[in-house]
Parts: sequence; structure tokens; C-alpha cells
Amino acid sequence: MKINKLCILLITGAVIGSIQAQTGKGGISPQQLEEIKKGYAGTDADRAIRNAITNNDINKLAVNRDNMNHLDNHFSHRVKSKGITNQKSSGRCWLFTGLNIFRADIINTYNLNDFQFSHSYPFFWDQLEKANLFLQGIIDTRDKPMDDQTVDWLFKNPLSDGGQFTGVADILTKYGVVPADVIAETNSSDNTRQMANLIALKLKEYGLQLRDQSAKGIKPAQLEKTKTEMLATIYRMLVLNLGEPPTQFHWTLRDAKGDVISSKEYTPQSFYEEFIGADLKNNYIMLMNDPTREYYKLYEIDYDRHMYDGKNWTYVNLPVEEIKQMAIASIKDSTMMYFSCDVGKFFDRTRGLLDVNYYDYGALLGTTFGMDKEQRIRTFSSGSSHAMTLMAVNLDEQGNPKKWMVENSWGPGANNGHLIMTDEWFNEYMFRLVVEKQYITDPVKEVLKQKPIRLPAWDPMFADEE
Repeated sequence: MKINKLCILLITGAVIGSIQAQTGKGGISPQQLEEIKKGYAGTDADRAIRNAITNNDINKLAVNRDNMNHLDNHFSHRVKSKGITNQKSSGRCWLFTGLNIFRADIINTYNLNDFQFSHSYPFFWDQLEKANLFLQGIIDTRDKPMDDQTVDWLFKNPLSDGGQFTGVADILTKYGVVPADVIAETNSSDNTRQMANLIALKLKEYGLQLRDQSAKGIKPAQLEKTKTEMLATIYRMLVLNLGEPPTQFHWTLRDAKGDVISSKEYTPQSFYEEFIGADLKNNYIMLMNDPTREYYKLYEIDYDRHMYDGKNWTYVNLPVEEIKQMAIASIKDSTMMYFSCDVGKFFDRTRGLLDVNYYDYGALLGTTFGMDKEQRIRTFSSGSSHAMTLMAVNLDEQGNPKKWMVENSWGPGANNGHLIMTDEWFNEYMFRLVVEKQYITDPVKEVLKQKPIRLPAWDPMFADEE
């Protein structure tokens, strides 16, 4: 076989160029390496720290002992709640958090020992709606190339078990709710990964089929008919994993003494109307503290919704101190709130404590970690990862918050399943809060009149809360 000399020259040049790019200016030279090595002096103190770190958990070594006993579980203002929920190995924190807000109201209104909504029921419809959102998105973008950013994002995110409050509003409003004993949790609802992976795999396959049919000239009306057939398969997969959602049921409400308050037939929608009844789509406002973007502006996240015909995630961006004012007003009025944060930062799980001073990594490692909230967001070092229910605040004599408490959905644990956070931690790692309209301030009301600034779905600030 003859090889063209030009090909040899091109291949040789590419190889040489590649080698030069990898070993040329900018690499670590022997002289630089000697300077770098001076970062470890090998003193007795260095060796002692190295021995400690290599044989222990860094977090245990970094605990600031002087700061361990500064907090207790007293709060000047606290919304009453009973029991604790457990999302287990699923990313449904957004759903548990939203339902926990209304659960507390039902317990207090009817004097119940405990009460829980079914989380499996709305999760079923959430997954089906997200499947439709993906497939219809594929139809809408059928004429765009595969490397188009929207098409690329769709195939990377066909569906997930994570989400945020817009999902609570849209799914509950459309499909209603049922009590926990009407449709029980299953292994796949408690452990969602395998089911989600299989459904996502099938959706990607269907997405390619829809694009291929479109390329062959199939009209949108036929594509949508095919989509319906595809969704029938997804529905069957969901039923096999989660059970079939009920259309009606009989349920008896008993108070804390066991006395019957009511016993009657319901549909999921009538149960929603009787025990929640709120206008979730219009009566709740999402507030954000994102210092990378301009404050007092209204933002909307494209494609960031749980239903194709649902509402895009829309929020008001505000300084954190203004968000606190509304949070305090809500707690004082015995109303819980949907709250999301970067829960993994400075978190002592054994004590249920979130405190920026709890771990002193700098003293342990002989350096500093000096980025502020804006810098951490811009460098992908921090973002909201988990939703919980904000339910308590401790105010000093001047009315300033000193610490906060949330009801978590990880089952019983420290503080009976609640997490306590310092006010400083709230400043640094709180991102989103959903409040009822009656608690918003006049400046927020003015912002809501603006036309939202639309942001792309792939913005890293807007990952699902799990």
C-alpha cells in the first residue's frame, strides 16, 4: 500500500505539534519542581499533621473545638410540626419539602398525631410529565442539529427525580394528592436510580427515533401521535415500578384521640381541594439570593419546569437580608416555607448542624479558603443541592436572627430529623426561598411587574434539588 508523502508530512507535523503543545512552555520544569517542593518543609509539625490526616477523616480533624458548644435547640419563633419524613435513596427532596409545608397545616388544623401525604403518587405523574416534556422538546427542536446546545441539553437531561417548587405547584394542581396509606412507597420510589436510568435510556432511544422520522419527512401531527404511543410504554414502566395511581379512594380522618372527624370518598383532586386548596401557581413567590446577577430583577429559566404545559421556574433575585425579613414574617405567622441550600458545606451530620465556623480546614492544612459567595458560584464551587422546610428562627432582643432551623426529609436523626444553621451559614449557603404572597415586601411586588429575563436551562446555578 502506497502512502502519500503529503499524508506523512501532515501526520508527522500533527504529532510534532501535539508533542510541542504538551511539553512546551507552561509545563513544570525541574527548576520549578524544586521550588514547588519547598511548600512542604517536612518539619515535625508537618509530619505530625501528615500522619494524622493520612489515618483519619479530615472533617474529624478539622472540627473547631472552641465552637462546638455554642448552639442549643431553643428558638424564639417556631412553627409546630409532628413526625419526620424520609425520602430514602431518592432525589425527591423538592417533593417532600413542598408537601411538608401543607402537612404541618393539616396536623395543626385537625389536631392529628401525625399525617403524611403519599410521595409516590405525585412522583408517578412527575416522571410521566417530564417524559412528555423531553419528547415534545425533541419534536420542537427536530430541525436543529444534534450539537445544538438545546438538543444537547435535552439528551443529557431527559428526566430526573430531582426538581424544585414549580414541580410541586404544577403536579399537585393538575393531579391532586392522596394520603400515604392510599398508595404506598415501593422499592423503586425509595431507590429511584435504576428505574430512572432505564426510563432515561428508553427516552433517549425514542428521541432519536422521533428525529429520524422527522428527517424522513414525517409531519408534526404524526410525530405527536407517535409520542403518545411512546408515553404509553413509559406509563407501563412507571406502573410496574410504582403501582397504578388511584382515581378514587375512601379515607377516614381521625384526630389525636382516635375520634373520627370524617369518613368519605375522595378523588385525588377533591382531596387536594379539601386539605390544601391553595392556588399554588399564583400564591407562592420564589426568592433567590444569587450575587452573580443583578438584584431586584425577575428571572425565568427556560425549559426548567416539570410539565411541558407548566410554568417555567421564575424567581426574584434579592439581597439575603431582604429575604430574611420575609422568612421571619412567615415563621411568626406559623407558616413554613420551601427552602433550598448547599447542604453539604460545613455540615456536621451527627449533630444536625450547619455552621461556617464548625470546621477549620485552613488551620489544619496551613492555608486559607477565601472565596466569597459570588466567587464560589462563578467557579462552580457552590450551588443549591437540597430542599428542606424552613420552620424556626431565633431572634435576639433587637429582632435580628441568630440561628434558623429546617425540617429535613432524611428520617429520624440529630435534633429529631431537623437541621440547625447559624445565621452566617444562612448568608453563605442559602439560595432559594418560596414564600406566600401575603409576606412579600413592596419592592418584591414591583419586581413581579417586570418582564422576566430568560436564562438558559443549562446554567449551572439551576441544577435540580435532590
